[in-house]
Amino acid sequence: MELKGKKIILGSASPRRKELLGGLDIEFEVDTENSFTENFKEIPSIREIPAMMSEGKSYGFHRPLEENEILITADTIVICDGRVFGKPADRAEAVSMLKTLAGRPHEVITSVTLRSCDKKETFSDTATVRFGDLGDDEIDYYIDRYKPFDKAGSYGVQEWIGYIGIESIEGSFYTVMGFPVYKVYRHLKEFMTGK
Repeated sequence: MELKGKKIILGSASPRRKELLGGLDIEFEVDTENSFTENFKEIPSIREIPAMMSEGKSYGFHRPLEENEILITADTIVICDGRVFGKPADRAEAVSMLKTLAGRPHEVITSVTLRSCDKKETFSDTATVRFGDLGDDEIDYYIDRYKPFDKAGSYGVQEWIGYIGIESIEGSFYTVMGFPVYKVYRHLKEFMTGK
């Protein structure tokens, strides 16, 4: 993609998002300084949470954007049986989340915000993931070895738990990873050209 003099900033500390954006062969820098506090108690629909969080992160960026800059922020949540699973607060919550997700389908929604000094666009993508049954020993092994405390739903689809536990995914694997690169590429292209 031709950047046409634009400077891309990824406003995320996630190593997965850094890896996936890098996979698009786009030059960018990472800047995670932000004043936004994640809080989704007053959102009318749980499906709107990641979009509102992504936009909050964008507007919480620590400085005004310069004319040639485009900031990318994102947020991911897991929804199972009408409950929202964000990042676990501790080991006990991670265990509880994985026990709940085992043997049933859940949705993963990732939202991405693109913002320049004069415009903003937010888009979302949803995937449905089904875990098979997970034994307590498998959950304990995964949490103790991989420490998934920075991941919505307490798991990384690209890690061991994904290899041994996920029966199926409807939708984009990368949306489950936290960055729907197919949509990011196309929306970013349109965002830069205005088409």
